Amino acid sequence: QVQLVESGGGLVHYGGSLRLSCVASGSLFSSRYAMGWYRQAPGKQRELVASINSGGSTNYADSLKGRFTIFRDNAKNTVYLQMNSLKPEDTAVYYCNARFGVTGYWGQGIQVTVSS
Repeated sequence: QVQLVESGGGLVHYGGSLRLSCVASGSLFSSRYAMGWYRQAPGKQRELVASINSGGSTNYADSLKGRFTIFRDNAKNTVYLQMNSLKPEDTAVYYCNARFGVTGYWGQGIQVTVSS
């Protein structure tokens, strides 16, 4: 199994920054896993924010390019999401995801609230 624990969320003002962290653990986890961040706002579907594969290649939602950065530290089994210039529409529960082949795992989610 793989366990994912997110941290770093909270309340921030418009234009502020936050850095989310997700620590992976478990006997099955390795740096071969692709990692990603998703978010779900109230009344909306869960959507991809950003992902990073085992080789370090990244992918972002088009609307978030330039404001959000995903990176990972394989020595710490941790993936980060640096969020800058936050807007009220970024308010959501953010979920960490780890995927290897067809097997995926989710964190419990962490709230990010951006006030206007």
